[in-house]
Amino acid sequence: MGSERQDRMRALGLRLRALRADVGMTGAQLALRAGVGQPTVSKVENGRMVPSRDVLDRLSLALDLDSAAVAELREALAEVESAPAAEEASSSGGAVVDQVVRGAQLVRSFQCVVLPAMLQTAEYARHVFTSAPRVEAAEVGRAVAARVERQGVVYEPGRESVFVVTEGVLRTWPGTPALMLAQLDRLLAVESLTTVRLGVIPWDKPVPVMPRHGFTLCDRDAVVVETFRDERAESDRALVAEYEETFARFEGAAIFGAGARELVLRVMGELRALAGNVTP
Repeated sequence: MGSERQDRMRALGLRLRALRADVGMTGAQLALRAGVGQPTVSKVENGRMVPSRDVLDRLSLALDLDSAAVAELREALAEVESAPAAEEASSSGGAVVDQVVRGAQLVRSFQCVVLPAMLQTAEYARHVFTSAPRVEAAEVGRAVAARVERQGVVYEPGRESVFVVTEGVLRTWPGTPALMLAQLDRLLAVESLTTVRLGVIPWDKPVPVMPRHGFTLCDRDAVVVETFRDERAESDRALVAEYEETFARFEGAAIFGAGARELVLRVMGELRALAGNVTP
């Protein structure tokens, strides 16, 4: 991560921690009163996560801060958001990508082979990471744990997520049909959230662009691309704009809402038949 942005994140976190200490409240108590997860409070205070404006306001309200303190925190957040992101987003690795994704209020992801990282179950993710060349078991375990923890942002208020996948993603399954059934069940559960939109491009509809790989847009600041070995985030403005345009075309070809749910349920029925649980 770029040092300027990192320094500003640390400054915001230290100030929030000091304000919490002033009122004699623990991190767990603050999280409970603010209606956010305790890991969120910890990560913000340690400069490892950029909170959304809504989350920051919730924390301020829970601390019963005066208008001057609230304005100070908002200004600190604005300084973080305005800090150059190019240095951090031209790097690869889970830690860098984790910061980019957690700092985004709008996440848009398109995938043509595997499910979006934000929607993967732990077992599905384990198969994803195991497929990497020359990977060690301990490394897989850490990567799965980090991916699952990152997914918490989907449930945080003030954030929006849009996922578009091809029907092929629903039909490309690792392990066993039972594993994929559990994965698709989670997909339907996440799709029911008001902060999430799930679109599927059915196989009987032509794609507007031949997809070569999947990608995830984080606000309008960065695009994350996952390879066999790692994840890479890029923040070149022209490149991000190109991916935004491409995502819009995929989004326009997808079906959402009841149509997407019906398609997922149909695939689940076929997987059950494949598993021998029902008569084909």
